[in-house]
Amino acid sequence: MSTVRIVGWAVVALVLMALAVPWFLWGEAGTAAGLPVWLWWHIGWMALASVVFAVFARTDWGLGIEEVPRRG
Repeated sequence: MSTVRIVGWAVVALVLMALAVPWFLWGEAGTAAGLPVWLWWHIGWMALASVVFAVFARTDWGLGIEEVPRRG
């Protein structure tokens, strides 16, 4: 079970890293509420990353690091 959780969190981390830089918004001059759209992307991404980290810290902190006692 822990291997599935490790892989799952690794995928989540890779997706968050891939979305950290909004490549598709380069050259976009649009604004929303007086701020550039790319800045709103970063605000949303930081909020999402904070929530994901909070969930990780509460549920699986130490996963893949702490030694699991072996049976037998």
